Amino acid sequence: MSSELRRSTNGNQSESPPYTSDEFAIRVENVSKCYHIYDTPRDRLKQFVLPRASRLLNYSPKQYFREFWALRDLSFEVKKGETVGIIGRNGSGKSTLLQIICGTLAPTSGDVAVHGRIAALLELGSGFNPEFTGRENVYMYGAILGLGTKEMDERFDKIADFADIGEFIEQPVKTYSSGMVLRLAFAVIAHIDADILVIDEALAVGDARFVQKCMRFLRAFMKKGSVLFVSHDIGAITSLCNRAVWIHNGAEKLSGSPKQVSEAYLASLFDGDSDVEKQAVLDNEVPRVAGDEDYRDMRLEYINGTNLRNDIELVEFNPAGESFGKKGAVVTLVSLEDEQGHKLSWVVGGEMVTLVVECSAITGLRNPIVGFYLKDRLGQTVFGDNTYITHMNKGISISAGKDFSAKFRFRMPVLPNGDYSIAVAIAEGAQEDHVHYHWVHDALIVKVHSSSICHGLIGVPMKNIEMLVVE
Repeated sequence: MSSELRRSTNGNQSESPPYTSDEFAIRVENVSKCYHIYDTPRDRLKQFVLPRASRLLNYSPKQYFREFWALRDLSFEVKKGETVGIIGRNGSGKSTLLQIICGTLAPTSGDVAVHGRIAALLELGSGFNPEFTGRENVYMYGAILGLGTKEMDERFDKIADFADIGEFIEQPVKTYSSGMVLRLAFAVIAHIDADILVIDEALAVGDARFVQKCMRFLRAFMKKGSVLFVSHDIGAITSLCNRAVWIHNGAEKLSGSPKQVSEAYLASLFDGDSDVEKQAVLDNEVPRVAGDEDYRDMRLEYINGTNLRNDIELVEFNPAGESFGKKGAVVTLVSLEDEQGHKLSWVVGGEMVTLVVECSAITGLRNPIVGFYLKDRLGQTVFGDNTYITHMNKGISISAGKDFSAKFRFRMPVLPNGDYSIAVAIAEGAQEDHVHYHWVHDALIVKVHSSSICHGLIGVPMKNIEMLVVE
């Protein structure tokens, strides 16, 4: 088990701190960080030479720099098993704080204690040597975290499979695209048995299937480990965190529930002038609830005649995609169809569609259940359903070797821009007690290219909108 490390103002680490660590993973105590800002290189040289000479001559030394305090007396804790989000405007000190916690930067004053092995995903490619190959960087990263060659040998195949960059794993990192670098970095931190995960901004980057893979890892990690991450994404903060800390000008502005802190932060953005950050928050705001599908949005015909039409691209079913289950039955094809039964590669939000899940029974089945989820980029379930309630009293039996399908007819919701995935599954039994035969994580990838929805997770159809003027 990793020992506890305490980092003080001189950047040194020592074991056995003067307080118990049974309850926390990270403890930040009165941490401050000051940078010296010089107007010219000449001033930097003067500061190095002249104050020493002044003290020798018993003169009061002159200061040739300005102080910039990135952090001021910041204190908070991350308990074991807790997920804490750090929010704040650009330049508020968030990234500086994470670097101090990870030990790549020493505080000017204050102390940081970390209990357990910490893995960090900070700036793109940080910790990687661009001249080394991907394989060499994996082993180097492991060595930094105290893992020997044998331990990394045991993990390497899983890391390479997770990163899924093919033969590039044997090429220098300087030849990688930014997406490949982040794939490799995320793959490493996912397989080093860390107790604490620290992420700066990028929860996951890459194609939709890799993003979903990262979110599955993160949500599984959150059940047993501690997570600290920086994000402007209010949706991510409220969805993933147990607690949030708002940092403003290097100091704690507010700490509390993600909803409370996010709402206060959002209000401050609208009181200020930060249009870029304001829009970033709006793009990822908290979810709305889907509306009734029995009617069309009164504005749909108008919207569909503009560039705000909700164009949704569908990436065809991948039979070799990531899945699990006992394989008493398997999913053979997943598709969306229009009202005439034609398979779709493109659909418009607000139109009627049918999700078809085609399956094959490997063994005899009794009371099979077929279901699906539509998930967003954070792995949150936007909506989903299954066949259980509709067919629970019909006593359906399917012989081994028989093909069967389930169809779900609904109005395609209006979705904000971004990537989504549809997961499908076959089970046998009851809603509360069943056996999974085949669960396909990313059976269909859904790419939304344009939308009239500026924020929220889903568009609510408006049956009627009125504005009345009182005379």
